Amino acid sequence: MSVVRHPISVPTAPSSGARAWELMYEILKSCKPYLEAVAAEFELTPQGLFALKNLGIQRPMTMSELASTLGCDASNVTSIVDRLEARGLVERHSADHDRRVKALVMTSAGLEVRERIHIRMQQPPPAFDNLSVDDQAALCGILSRALASTTSAA
Repeated sequence: MSVVRHPISVPTAPSSGARAWELMYEILKSCKPYLEAVAAEFELTPQGLFALKNLGIQRPMTMSELASTLGCDASNVTSIVDRLEARGLVERHSADHDRRVKALVMTSAGLEVRERIHIRMQQPPPAFDNLSVDDQAALCGILSRALASTTSAA
């Protein structure tokens, strides 16, 4: 019987990009209670808050588009939309191109709550608010460039 030997790997220091990503993950994780509290202010779940924040105003958004935007599957979106619809914030309509496809339309109450969410989300969580004005500006520049690099690569 032969023994397979695996080479010993020497750990290398993570790249700056890997470390930045790790830090972003930790910041987002630390902000979860903050986001839950913001959502609760509107009597929403965090998923409902993100759904309202991301629903299209210019045109109705299909359930599958919302699922893609939220990064979840259609069954999860159905329960999120059920709660929003029960509160009178969105309505489901048949899509013009296919009656089997449900398009989500914001109601006037939904638009009002969405605007209040937008205003409320302008108040950053402590992880960002505690930074100096110069650090906040530098972070905005870095994150803007990172975001721009993802949209230009797509």
